[in-house]
Amino acid sequence: MHPIPPPIVHVPLPYEEKLEARALSAIDLVVIHCTELPDLAMARAYGERVRYGSGTGNSGHYYLDRDGSVQQYVALSRVAHHVRGYNPRSIGIELVNRGRYPHWLDSRHQAMDEAYPDAQIAALLALLQWLAQAVPSLRWIAGHDALDTTLEAASDDPQQQVSRKRDPGPLFPWPRVLAAMPLQPLPR
Repeated sequence: MHPIPPPIVHVPLPYEEKLEARALSAIDLVVIHCTELPDLAMARAYGERVRYGSGTGNSGHYYLDRDGSVQQYVALSRVAHHVRGYNPRSIGIELVNRGRYPHWLDSRHQAMDEAYPDAQIAALLALLQWLAQAVPSLRWIAGHDALDTTLEAASDDPQQQVSRKRDPGPLFPWPRVLAAMPLQPLPR
């Protein structure tokens, strides 16, 4: 019996067809992010920004709002730009959460204190369970912070270093997520 996916609203980014194509068999990793933005509308605006000569930008595949609604910005058969060095093999899932917004690199604003609502985590679990069946090569899961450990000069004090990426952050319920699905933490 195959799990039923949560309701997914397909809203492809304008440049989706310009993203590199890939076989589903190339995918073995899910990367969990938080948007570090206040709402889904701003996340969409950021995703639509063209940042590369190829006419594409930065985005995940799926976006989960606080109420548990799910939007798909990029087809699984396309490589989304969401994590350095892992894009061709991974699915990017973005959870709407303000994170450190709007002072991402300010050393005085590194706390990530917005909890993830139950509806959002329930939708994530349903999506992950469905993806594990829909993409048979899928084996691993990781947070963005585990894959991009780059430090940068703090915006308020260049003598200090802060993490470039901290998402999904300390309040993400890893034990609950890992217990509910067959994916394993990506070995480091």
